[in-house]
Amino acid sequence: MSRPVVHVVHCVDSEGPLYESLEATFDRLRHYFHLELEPDPELLLRLQRGQVALGGLEAAVQKVLDPQLLAYNDTWDKVDAMLERVCAPAFRQRPPRDSRGRGWVFNWFCVDHVEYELNLRRRDMGYHNIFDHYRPLLRRPGWERDGLHFHYHPQAFLKQAHLCATHWFATSHSLFQVLARRIIDRLWFPAVNRPGFQVNRPDSHWFLEQYIPFDYASLAMEPRPEDQAQFDFSHGRSGDWRRAPITWEPYHPSHDDYQVPGGCRRWIARCLNVGSRIYNLELEEVRRAFREAREGKAVVMAFADHDFRDLGRDVEAVRGMLQQVAAEYPEVEFRYCEAAEAMRSALGLTEMPPCELELELVRVSDDAHQLHVRTHTPPFGPQPFLAIKTVTDTYYHDNLDFQEPGRHWTYVFDRETLPLKAVEAVGVAANNAFGVTTVSVIRVDTGKVERRVWNQPRKEEA
Repeated sequence: MSRPVVHVVHCVDSEGPLYESLEATFDRLRHYFHLELEPDPELLLRLQRGQVALGGLEAAVQKVLDPQLLAYNDTWDKVDAMLERVCAPAFRQRPPRDSRGRGWVFNWFCVDHVEYELNLRRRDMGYHNIFDHYRPLLRRPGWERDGLHFHYHPQAFLKQAHLCATHWFATSHSLFQVLARRIIDRLWFPAVNRPGFQVNRPDSHWFLEQYIPFDYASLAMEPRPEDQAQFDFSHGRSGDWRRAPITWEPYHPSHDDYQVPGGCRRWIARCLNVGSRIYNLELEEVRRAFREAREGKAVVMAFADHDFRDLGRDVEAVRGMLQQVAAEYPEVEFRYCEAAEAMRSALGLTEMPPCELELELVRVSDDAHQLHVRTHTPPFGPQPFLAIKTVTDTYYHDNLDFQEPGRHWTYVFDRETLPLKAVEAVGVAANNAFGVTTVSVIRVDTGKVERRVWNQPRKEEA
């Protein structure tokens, strides 16, 4: 008889370097707590020591100003030096290894910083920049079990790269641009999402429901007064998971409320923070994971941090908690997992072949051509994601026309869309319900089709 299992998933919001000036640090205090304090290095030290009376906010401010949290990796050289250290076999294999004797696994959720007009924190701007930095690393020895996944930052109205927002489509079409370019330029599409700013809303909920089966999103915790003291997280403004189940068992959301279990397709997993100012993974939450696994629940214990901070410190903190709690629950296994692997294993999902996504361009007339998309294995959602690249390097996304739901779709190129002579490449991407991703791209000038399959189960997934 198999033992109960805690699937341990470390999610890294991979955003590249981040710089913060002293003025910006004090500006965050103004935003989080409505504190009007003049930027001053000496005052910063006193605030970090809790030596300034703030009407009961002293501890919360200390947490925000923790020197470890302000020690940003503000250049790629610093990020890479940290990665070399924490991804080396010697670090990954430090105890405790998991119940199968395996070392630490990272999941890299890559964002694109694009279409911003102000970049005060010196983020790496450009399509594919961060994705292209991490993707080659996963080919290195020791990185084979790591995951490569998706992270998206909705843009604030002011289009400033350091501001947070909740609406995926409010100010630009950057989401569609990012995904269309990942399909056509990199033959890649995600099966796993980590929401930027830890935010789901109806717009992102319904978008994900069409295309991406696994969402590491929920911050559900018992309410704490100190969390509500931080204005950006108060009253559901950001990271609102107040109604979500406080459990490590993933759930299907409902159509009208992503926080309530219901009949939607995708799976939402709980994912707390580590090394952050709020909603952190603590010892009692690790105990909850082991206890729920012993009770027979499908447990995915996930946690997230950022590559612009020291990942090693966070890994060691979680290792310490795992070592202590695993000794308390010797009948429960724990496994370090890639994110899709964890969902499949915990939930007992049925393996299925990838979607075939066969492409064919058919001439209807001199001015009209029709793309046919066919698959025997139905996709996770109602349609594949369609991406179009023109000969002038413009990218578009559009809906397909349904011929046989789940099996056959078409798209017409003519004067109401784009004439085929204006198109360089067309790509489609889809996941199956098991989280295996297929990307197919046809080059218009040659008719050649390229196909890539991602996230196939490893032999060790059992």
